[in-house]
Parts: sequence; C-alpha cells; structure tokens
Amino acid sequence: MSADEDSLWTDVSRFPDFLEHLEAEGGATVRGIVDRIEADIDVDGVVYHDRGIRVPGYDVTFVPEPEGSRVVPTFSVEVHTIGPRSTWAVFDASLSWDFYLLQAEGIAAIAWVSDEEFNAEEAGMYLSKHDALAAGRFSFGTFIYADGEWADQLDLIEGTDAPAFLQRDDGSILVPEDQADFYDVVNSTPAEFRSNGGRAPSHLGLLELEVTID
Repeated sequence: MSADEDSLWTDVSRFPDFLEHLEAEGGATVRGIVDRIEADIDVDGVVYHDRGIRVPGYDVTFVPEPEGSRVVPTFSVEVHTIGPRSTWAVFDASLSWDFYLLQAEGIAAIAWVSDEEFNAEEAGMYLSKHDALAAGRFSFGTFIYADGEWADQLDLIEGTDAPAFLQRDDGSILVPEDQADFYDVVNSTPAEFRSNGGRAPSHLGLLELEVTID
C-alpha cells in the first residue's frame, strides 16, 4: 500500500476526531483544513492517491454521507478535478480511521488509514500507524503541491483524455491515452470498478470508487 512520494515524511501529525468534526461541520476541504490549522503550506493543487491511481485536482472535499443512506455509516471523498473528469470514493466510516498531516521539504499530504488496514498490511513491519505513514505506507491520501511541482502534475493529465494516471510499484508513472486505455490497464469496466472499489479488499473500507472522464 505504498504511496511512495519519495517515501520518507519528516513530520507526521494526527488530526484528532476528524470524522466527528466532519459530522459536526457537514464537510471539509483540503484547502480549508490547511487554512484552519494555519500550516505553512502553499496549495496550488492536489493529487488524490488511491493505491497508485493519481487524480490531479484543485481541491478535495470530505463529506459525511446522510445517516441511513447505507447499511453502514460512510464518508465520501470528491476530487475537484481538472477538466471533464469525475473522481469520488465512498468509505466505510464504521472502521477505525485516523487522519494525518504529512510533511516533508516542498510537499505535504493528508492521509487516512484504518486500524483494519494497518493490522492487515503493515503491523508486521511497523510498530504503529505513525511509523508506517512516515515511511510512505498508506493507500489513501491527497498530496498537496505548489508552484512547479503542481505544474508538473497538470502537464501529466491536461494533454490526455485519461481520467487519471497511475504510479507503478517502482515509482514510475504510466499515463493512459484515454478512458478505455485506463480501464484496460486496471482490467475492469467503469461500472465494475465503481461498484467494487476497484477490487479493494474489505479491510481497506473502500465501498465505491468512480474514476471517469466525459
């Protein structure tokens, strides 16, 4: 579950009671979170990370889903995408989630990891979620970029008809030509991908995932 953005984060801090705050406020954005905590972080754009799928956008919104709309409580994550793309995900809020702010020189991220994911995938190598996150080990997050780094992310997606790009395990980037090429790579159809969370194992808590372009 490596996010592998240079892999080492020098500052890892947990947001206390993030989902409770989300319920109380009715939602939150990455830009709003950065403003509220008065962090010294410039935000020109973000890139949503989902197990190697990367979606550049201008912001990301976290929203608690209405109570009773599903069998379990849920929260959703929607990317304010570049161009006619659509990316959103729905997560099982009944899992034991922790949200973190990660920082290193020139980059920051907000990542969320459940106890269930940590126990299934990282507990054998790391003593805590904090240690795993510091090593760049998380499945879900939003990288925060400014200036030239953000321009590089825009360049990757603006010249294509792909809904997203992909980062391989070795850190190299694959940019599909269009939506059909993207779904060939992930070996799925958009409908199947959405309904099964891109074949996410149950311990990840990802219930739905849409990655499309009109």
